[in-house]
Amino acid sequence: MTGASVPKAAAAIMFQGTGSDVGKSLLVAGLARAFSRAGLQVRPFKPQNMSNNAAVTVDGGEIGRAQALQARACGLTPHTDMNPVLLKPQSETGAQVVVQGKVIGSAKAREYWAMKPSLMPAVLESFERLREDCDLILVEGAGSASEVNLRAGDIANMGFAEAADVPIILIGDIDRGGVIASLVGTAVVLPESERNRIKGFVINKFRGDANLFSEGLEIITAQTGFASLGIVPYCEAARRLPAEDSVQLSTAPDKAAASGDIIVAVPVLPRISNFDDFDPLIAEPDVSVVFVQPGQVLPVNADLIVLPGSKATLSDLAFLRAQGWDIDLMAHCRRGGQVIGLCAGYQMLGRRISDPQGIEGAPGEAAGLGLLAVETELSGNKTLVAAEGVELATGEAISGYEMHIGTTAGPGVDAAMIELASGRDGAVSADGRVAGCYLHGIFSADGYRQSLLARFRQRRGSGLNYEQGVEDALDALADHLSAHLDLDRILEIARAKT
Repeated sequence: MTGASVPKAAAAIMFQGTGSDVGKSLLVAGLARAFSRAGLQVRPFKPQNMSNNAAVTVDGGEIGRAQALQARACGLTPHTDMNPVLLKPQSETGAQVVVQGKVIGSAKAREYWAMKPSLMPAVLESFERLREDCDLILVEGAGSASEVNLRAGDIANMGFAEAADVPIILIGDIDRGGVIASLVGTAVVLPESERNRIKGFVINKFRGDANLFSEGLEIITAQTGFASLGIVPYCEAARRLPAEDSVQLSTAPDKAAASGDIIVAVPVLPRISNFDDFDPLIAEPDVSVVFVQPGQVLPVNADLIVLPGSKATLSDLAFLRAQGWDIDLMAHCRRGGQVIGLCAGYQMLGRRISDPQGIEGAPGEAAGLGLLAVETELSGNKTLVAAEGVELATGEAISGYEMHIGTTAGPGVDAAMIELASGRDGAVSADGRVAGCYLHGIFSADGYRQSLLARFRQRRGSGLNYEQGVEDALDALADHLSAHLDLDRILEIARAKT
């Protein structure tokens, strides 16, 4: 690739998919690393994202976790301009709306439909700010480019591409089948002006001999006029990178537990958030993380149960009880098992949770699980801050971020779990077997994670450097894409006028 010699031009190119989960996020992350290594100043951008997996930004806001990973691939700290509209689902029909990093309220689907056109100025403002000091912006679409029934007021796909005048590369996922029909069908349903904006296509997640699909490429090009930019074989390194969507928790098989593995159980709540907290545990070779689905019981052989974050704490607490997981949890504690709660999971472990203003749903309150002597009120401004400190039981350094609404108090906080620069946080039960805190990302700290796992087994530390592993995976993904895509042609398309 000869991109390093190209002068600055604030080029941009958008990657849209024939459907959800075709690999757009990781393709953008891998290309961001590849173009950055070639000497270009690259910025990721996603106009609208829907995810409860979020990250704190350098300017004190929040964006989708996928854009934070893409920023890391560029060697940058995340900024709210990289994902100006973030929707965080709180129910089947409604979501919290975050604009340029700040919560502006909640909206049901029909309400958001009416709101969307008013958000385009903020989207374009963030996009133009990013263009002021970079060579290339890699834009990620959302869902499917062919959702023409949702075109009115669109800010996520073609609506943005038209408003910002950026060319498009269309991504098809061959692993799910029907890739020829999905690419050709997308071209058929799009109006001519939008179809002409698509300058090429990529076949993603190919398994087997790519030469056998040469006729397929010819058919797609003949039917659409789109040029093939390459076939990307399935990339094993991509599995080592954080997933964007919680659907991965139900579709991806758990790592088979080997004899002697440490078993970590995680109940999958309907509004689970920040589930990438568990990636460092999954990466440990002698740890099996079991994501317990609705209708299943928490495994009796679990060494550790972790209650995850949630975007709807009271609702998910009621769901936990409806599944009987509270009974399983109490039995686990009676057997001497250990429990850790993160953020909303910490709140659930307390004696009571109240939401008098209806911040996360209908106003109300409920008894917590009663395993920690604390109570939580969901009120006040949202806490969004990166933090570092020490886990008090092990003395190990930790770092991560806080992303929550509410304050937690009670006698239990006198026995805190962690100490940060801002003060002590969390609580630990008198027997030391139940603990919780507000800090996400705590398992990424290698020393703390190894000390925690050593409580369950006599083990030699795995030596896993989790953060370096993420860097290595990004490099491997960039190498993979460089070998299978025409990066020079992609850059030419980005720099050309549509």
